[in-house]
Amino acid sequence: MNYQIVIPKPVQKQLGILPENIKGKIIEQVLKLKENPRSFGSVKLKSYENEYRIRVGDYRIRYEIDDNNHTVILLHCKHRKDIYRT
Repeated sequence: MNYQIVIPKPVQKQLGILPENIKGKIIEQVLKLKENPRSFGSVKLKSYENEYRIRVGDYRIRYEIDDNNHTVILLHCKHRKDIYRT
């Protein structure tokens, strides 16, 4: 079953300021989450219940999976030095 991708306004803003070449790669990875949100390359974050991350070069995509509603909610999309500071 396909999952719905939810991109909140703050994450849309984060995506908007990324370099174009990185933005394309990140969008490609986000679209893959529709089919399989726990795909190869995704890592479960230990301190969080349903949060995962995907690495795209020096950037990270943090997201939460809601299996009951079949949704993937993007939480952050930032450079690796900034992603874990919230």
